[in-house]
Amino acid sequence: MNSFLYSSLNPCDRLKTLLLVGSLLTLTSCQAVSSNAQTPNLASAARTLTVSGTGTVNIPTTLTFVRLGVEIQGKTAQDVQQQVAKRSQMVVELLKSRKVEKLETTGISLTPNYTYTDGKQRINGYTGTNTVSFRIDTDKSGTLLDEAINAGATRIDGVSFVASDHAIAQAQQQAIQKAADDAKKQADAALRSLNLNQREVMGIQINGANPPQPIIYPAVANMPKAATEQAADTPVVGGEQKVQQSVTLQIRY
Repeated sequence: MNSFLYSSLNPCDRLKTLLLVGSLLTLTSCQAVSSNAQTPNLASAARTLTVSGTGTVNIPTTLTFVRLGVEIQGKTAQDVQQQVAKRSQMVVELLKSRKVEKLETTGISLTPNYTYTDGKQRINGYTGTNTVSFRIDTDKSGTLLDEAINAGATRIDGVSFVASDHAIAQAQQQAIQKAADDAKKQADAALRSLNLNQREVMGIQINGANPPQPIIYPAVANMPKAATEQAADTPVVGGEQKVQQSVTLQIRY
């Protein structure tokens, strides 16, 4: 700034001039810093590889879920209901005496049966049902099915096989370990083929997996009581259940 012009200003104008010059210098400094901050440092940017692995463990099924019940047909609703109640009570008492798990009633119904004559609908009887479900050790289920039929059950709606909760939990841990190993091996193979080296794991994600589905078998055909009394013991053989997990790794190289 010209010293002559500055000295000729009065004190008030000198102060204003100094403030204006200071503001201009501050603005110029801030712009320089902002420009430097927006310039990316590509050399320091982290290079990462994301890879997912899966792990599968097969475990034996040791428990059987059974759905069975009583179905009765008769002329009157009252008679049908009484017979269903009587037989169902005998079946439930048997199941309780065998200490089955998760015993519960899954359905009760009483419906009329119709016939059609000359275009007219008439009730010619009723059908009543009472069904229950329960869980038992697979090695005991065949004998219990035969006993339930002899006690009054007239239908077996189906069976499904599952592993115990403890076995499933252990298998999930093993599957997670296998999935992590699988992801790491994939990352090693990819980086090695590109002549790169793995440095560290930046992130780990255990992907949620659905619980293993039970092995379901179709319903067993209903059999008259007299026929089941003469039949051989019902064989029930479980299978294997698949437990699967996946793990995603983010690896810096």
